[in-house]
Amino acid sequence: MSETYNASRPLNGPDRGTRARVARLILEKGPITASALGERLGLTPAAIRRHLDHLTSEGMVEARDARPPHGRRRRGRPARVFAITEAGRDAFVHAYDDLAAGALRFLARNAGPEAVGEFARSQVADLERRYKPLLDAAPAEQRVRLLAEALSNDGYAASAGQAPAPGGGDQLCQHHCPVAHVAAEFPQLCEAEIEAFARLLGTPVRRLATIAHGDGVCTTHVTPRGDVAGGEKHAPATTSARHAAGGGSQHKDV
Repeated sequence: MSETYNASRPLNGPDRGTRARVARLILEKGPITASALGERLGLTPAAIRRHLDHLTSEGMVEARDARPPHGRRRRGRPARVFAITEAGRDAFVHAYDDLAAGALRFLARNAGPEAVGEFARSQVADLERRYKPLLDAAPAEQRVRLLAEALSNDGYAASAGQAPAPGGGDQLCQHHCPVAHVAAEFPQLCEAEIEAFARLLGTPVRRLATIAHGDGVCTTHVTPRGDVAGGEKHAPATTSARHAAGGGSQHKDV
């Protein structure tokens, strides 16, 4: 799964796996030089150049001049580095989406929708385990901000701020969702995530919008902790009516 990508021109024979490894390493470590790629993958300069030329012609990667260290000038011709393009990044994402959606359909068909929910919770459990020590050690008023920072470090491009809705509270926004296409078919992925947020923050949360359902941002309202102390119960996830104003987003209360 980690070496899968979907280029416009299919690869044949052993080149397919090797080229996918090159593209994956550029995605994870780029911008990176050809020599560094060859050393990490155990390929000769001629072999790595052949794969890079192919990936470049496909529009999967691009070559650019390396930036010198801050405040230093480089003499001579700048080194060339290779970086993943948006098309290359999308190719990985769509390949993962197809494989993940197929696996979850198989799971739902053979073990039932409850098994999909259990799988979703197991996936979120690692995120919750990593974030919990950080949030437990922080004052309550800083936890939403710290959760946003942790999510951003994991690629969710998250931000936190005061909620505009009446009643106060905080708002957590995720501007990127790596499983959006799959979550559109399997909302259990979103539900498991929001349940984990409620446990991490120690207060009820409400999912107002999701990228999976066509919104531009995944938006979560965080209930003020004073309201919890005043008697609001920490309830399991429930699905409410459609957003009256937006029409397309489901609200999740946790």
